[in-house]
Amino acid sequence: MGSRAGVLLLAFVTFLSVLPKSSTAQQQAVAVRRITLHVAPAYPALAHSLALQGIVKVSAVVAADGSVKSVDVKGGHPVLAQAAANAVRQWKWEVAARESHEQVEVKFSPE
Repeated sequence: MGSRAGVLLLAFVTFLSVLPKSSTAQQQAVAVRRITLHVAPAYPALAHSLALQGIVKVSAVVAADGSVKSVDVKGGHPVLAQAAANAVRQWKWEVAARESHEQVEVKFSPE
């Protein structure tokens, strides 16, 4: 029974070694580039009247030239989300060899 467990363990390890490393590839696709132009978001009037504050999480696809190709809101108050997305669309990142996926947080607080 001991050798059978050893054979099963060896078969399992061999199986794992031939699986594609998709999670590693996805982690490498997410880069952190320096922001060169940061446009502050407009604080929505409705948010101001409700005294809303918080953080909106945004994922941006950034082209090699540093311009934003697309944005996707990942979390945050819906009243603040559009303003955050509009601001991030105007941001610029440093130039890179290829496009990257950047995760940013846009903070809102009433003034």
